[in-house]
Amino acid sequence: MSVDIGRGKSGRRAYSLDEIGIVPSRRTRDPEEVSTAWQIDAYRFDLPLVVSPMDSVVSPATAVAIGRLGGLAVLDLEGLWTRYDDPGPVLAEVACLDDVEATRRLQEIYTAPIKEDLIGRRISEIRAAGVTTAVRLSPQRTVRYYKTVLDAGADIFVIRGTTVSAEHVSGQAEPLNLKQFIYELDIPVIVGGCATYTAALHLMRTGAAGVLVGFGGGSGHTTVKVLGVAVPMATAIADVAAARRDYLDESGGRYVHVIADGSMTASGDIAKALAIGADAVMVGSPLARAAEAPGRGYHWGSEANHTELPRGARVNVGTIGTLEQILHGPSTVPDGSMNLMGALRRTMATAGYSDLKEFQRVEVVVADSGSPGGR
Repeated sequence: MSVDIGRGKSGRRAYSLDEIGIVPSRRTRDPEEVSTAWQIDAYRFDLPLVVSPMDSVVSPATAVAIGRLGGLAVLDLEGLWTRYDDPGPVLAEVACLDDVEATRRLQEIYTAPIKEDLIGRRISEIRAAGVTTAVRLSPQRTVRYYKTVLDAGADIFVIRGTTVSAEHVSGQAEPLNLKQFIYELDIPVIVGGCATYTAALHLMRTGAAGVLVGFGGGSGHTTVKVLGVAVPMATAIADVAAARRDYLDESGGRYVHVIADGSMTASGDIAKALAIGADAVMVGSPLARAAEAPGRGYHWGSEANHTELPRGARVNVGTIGTLEQILHGPSTVPDGSMNLMGALRRTMATAGYSDLKEFQRVEVVVADSGSPGGR
């Protein structure tokens, strides 16, 4: 429904996750009998959890740990792990930076060149542990490095930017032809972000196995302040889920997975994103608070070190527990920041659903964001 902004402009009313509530049904279940399993292509996971490709969260070691806990972690191949043989001292420095100088210093740190041999080495480190290996490149660097990624044996390839389209126009360089590129690959590709029905449908037509909904960036993301670009996550997920449904009919049965990327700060956000239609969620800041996280209590994304227009900040998120505690509990706090997956199972059980595909049919309501039910 369109609303008038003024005499010369109208806009569609959109909703954030804070404005959505999940409605329990007449039937409840035992949380232990609920399945949170999710599968994309040939890869099955116990948790509908994809961990954001951010240096403050995902290292080869944490990627292995998250894989063993049932999730999928994505390593950023444009981050510190492919620029430095030993990123440890650099990560320690970032954790000690003054807030005023943090952005400038991050820009300097990330000017170190990407080393192709480190791409192969990092992928091999994760593969050697026997977990599914997922890696990320931006659209700008995909053509340059994808062969190294394939040769190293990555299982899932993520092409992720603030906004990724299937029809990028450039008069300066040949843009990435997503449809041709994905067609020629032998591994599943997840691509995004996007936030509208039309953009998502075009990305699905490229052959992507999954589409990222949202602009990512986590709690330090400043895209809305810098660019003015924002689509509330609940509406974005619902629109992209509609594109998935229509593409399923258009393609004769090809299912593209919808992954909510952004605004996942607490367990309730994860449950609501799945209820609205996401197949999985991409999480960053909650796991940046783990004792094992490389950021040592600080969190930042790749947008924070952009050389010309940073759209993110390094934020202090603190440390609250181990990766296992944050994902599986037990929780020692009542704010939804720990035992994320236990909370999801309880939500599904309370609503009466036994698996994630069923849970997507749960009833939801819209509540004013200022009311107790909308916070």
